[in-house]
Amino acid sequence: MVPTGVERPYGREEIIVSKTDTKGVIRYANDIFLRVAGYDESEIVGMPHNVIRHPGMPRAVFQVMWDTISSGEELFAYVVNLAADGGHYWVLAHVTPTFDATGTIVGYHSNRRWVEPEIRDEVEAVYARVLHAEAAQQKTSDAIAAGVAALVDELASAGHTLDTWVWAMAGREMAGRQMAGAR
Repeated sequence: MVPTGVERPYGREEIIVSKTDTKGVIRYANDIFLRVAGYDESEIVGMPHNVIRHPGMPRAVFQVMWDTISSGEELFAYVVNLAADGGHYWVLAHVTPTFDATGTIVGYHSNRRWVEPEIRDEVEAVYARVLHAEAAQQKTSDAIAAGVAALVDELASAGHTLDTWVWAMAGREMAGRQMAGAR
């Protein structure tokens, strides 16, 4: 799918939800996911979650995500997704592993929320620099490694890890919402 540059709208209060198996194959998508991504349930269930990967999204972020969640930890990250019609939508994703009774990871669960335009712009600027580092490499594995290094360096230069950066941005977003509500 070729990106159109058209943003797919959804409400600040809506939560996009999906569940996958351990390989990232979609096993569940809520109605909001289906509407915003532009898929019917029969089209999306059974597909790899990366079917909604936007080309403007660094592979490095997904590498960090998979490294984190496959180790049993949760992850928060800003992500731009690609809809079935080529539109896009930004989310603050919270991805967690799902465990069985023995503590084995059996899948992943993601809740995604709306992102303020100012935050999107800042995230997009960081991701553009990471994408530039990835594009300078020929092999996919080298591109991902270069992207992870660029992401870590970019955030470290501002005194952050991915986690602290996302929480700093989310905190600013929450403060902005509270200020807007106070008016």
